[in-house]
Amino acid sequence: MSGAVVIGAGPGIGKSVAHRFAREGLPIAVVARTMATVEAVAEHLAPTGVRIVSLIADSKDETALRAALDAARDKLGLPDAVIYNAALIQRDSSGELPLRAHLDAWAVNVVGALTAAAHVAPAMARRGSGSIIVTGGMPEPDPRYVSLSLGKAGVRALVTLLAQEYGQSGVHVATVTVAGAVAPGTAFDPDDIAESYWRLHTQPRHLWQQEVVYSGHGKLDG
Repeated sequence: MSGAVVIGAGPGIGKSVAHRFAREGLPIAVVARTMATVEAVAEHLAPTGVRIVSLIADSKDETALRAALDAARDKLGLPDAVIYNAALIQRDSSGELPLRAHLDAWAVNVVGALTAAAHVAPAMARRGSGSIIVTGGMPEPDPRYVSLSLGKAGVRALVTLLAQEYGQSGVHVATVTVAGAVAPGTAFDPDDIAESYWRLHTQPRHLWQQEVVYSGHGKLDG
């Protein structure tokens, strides 16, 4: 097992997904924007006993993100799974944000996922196996969250395109669409949501799903 790379491994879904994969004995590379974040996640994962690689990168910085993925591969090998969980979540209405802010949101929510996938998927395809799972959301566009609604629509399109390009070569590309606000102890507890990522990663090829919608209390649709 080469392990899993979790991009956007901060508190919430990222940390929980990293822990879920680590529980299965997979080495984990955690990628986040700050050292404090990756150190906190590494401390959380330490009791699992797996090898942990802590890496710093801003997902909208293509050079830094590619360098982090290269470092993860150098230390752990070509990953079995890459989870892209980075997102810029902000409340904004139509016409409220300037162009630069929209571009920054798009860079994090969509282009970072494209960069990560493009960096690892060709090698996964040559190997004939691997999972690339992107955190989605906003099952319906919300006028109170315009930039996020656009980004999550972009995630769906991106996952479809990547699945078309790499699926036949054995790379499972999928998204987990989280249909609510994530918080421990609620219907959208991140530890419960993390199970859906592991389920997608371990699905037999003839049962592959491209999207599952987590609608609360462990309920998955699609």
